Amino acid sequence: MTFHHNLKEYADLIVQVGLNLQQGQYLQIQTTTDTLDFTRLVVDAAYEVGASHVDVQLSDPYMTRSFYDHAPESSFEDVPKWIAHQRDEIIDRQGALLWIDAEDPDLLEGVDASKISRQQKASSLLLKRYRKAVMNDEITWSIAAVPSKKWAMKVFPDLSEEQAIQALWEKIFEVVRIGSGTAVSQWKTHIENLNKRADYLNSRNYTALHYQAEGTDITVGLPEGHIWMSGSSVSDRGVAFIANMPTEEVYTAPSRTNVSGYVTNSKPFIYQGNRIDGFTLHFEEGKIVNVTAEHGEDLLKELIATDEGATRIGEIALVPFDSPISNADIIFYNTLFDENASNHFALGEAYPTTLSGGKQMSEEELIAADVNVSLIHEDFMIGTVDMTIDGIGKDGTKEAIFRNGNWANAIE
Repeated sequence: MTFHHNLKEYADLIVQVGLNLQQGQYLQIQTTTDTLDFTRLVVDAAYEVGASHVDVQLSDPYMTRSFYDHAPESSFEDVPKWIAHQRDEIIDRQGALLWIDAEDPDLLEGVDASKISRQQKASSLLLKRYRKAVMNDEITWSIAAVPSKKWAMKVFPDLSEEQAIQALWEKIFEVVRIGSGTAVSQWKTHIENLNKRADYLNSRNYTALHYQAEGTDITVGLPEGHIWMSGSSVSDRGVAFIANMPTEEVYTAPSRTNVSGYVTNSKPFIYQGNRIDGFTLHFEEGKIVNVTAEHGEDLLKELIATDEGATRIGEIALVPFDSPISNADIIFYNTLFDENASNHFALGEAYPTTLSGGKQMSEEELIAADVNVSLIHEDFMIGTVDMTIDGIGKDGTKEAIFRNGNWANAIE
């Protein structure tokens, strides 16, 4: 397969499997100027399957950085209302949303942490309807990524710019199963295998999971009625889609009040163009009570201070250490990839879809059901080669889920 054929297969995979775009459906694409050539292929692929209209919204990294460097202080709490109307258009049309990510991991390095946190909080408040639609799978949505120059050079600093971009493309093709012309069928088999994992965990109905590794010893309770899900979701219209391309996880909502112990990150957490790393979070009764970080501590503390729910966990996800992305043996400095190379938690809001009846619940009802609500949902990686995870049953008995960073034999 030539590089051009791989690009076309990737665009088709995103449209046909990631979004599962339907005849006559409206599609909105959010991306940056770094992805323009590939985005054109995606637009073609969308119209080929019958999209009614494809609307592309481009941002520019230089302009984004300029905003944080030069805008007046009042701007960071002021988000234009047209942005909310734009996202509402997707919901009202029962459309689809695609992010094509090419994030520079260092884009906002050195920016005052309070500017970033204020802007993100203001944006989350304005886009609350849209955020709920995404978290509840009211629309079909997906995230994919392509290399940008700065991202590629971050991952492969010892290569030339051209070589780094090519190397990152090769890694992306590898982990999304592009290259043989059979990506669609491979993904169907892959999702079936992930669903089997989720089915097994649902059959066990654990009350908690106990994680142990170097720097981590934490017990995470599971609420009554929690549901383990794979990377495949189903929209309100009954359309199956894959939110993350790639995905290797099965995940659920943890208890918002029954988490105790400490957890240390295993890969850098890239948040809004900043690296947060070397951090440990201590929990008591579900809430973070102490934070330390070697890099980005101020920003991490600002993030956790977004609201009360930001001090709690909204998602736990299981990913074996022996998996395609992990075996690529690089740090992508991009959460889309790094979270699918590692067990991970998410600070903030839980997906209501991971609780029985959760999609129909109000925020107050979700909290009453011991499921977290927040303006944020930010994944960070915790998995290591030595990680042990035990499932705790209702009678207190423990069963092996992970040993040495991978699924235990009983679950294989």
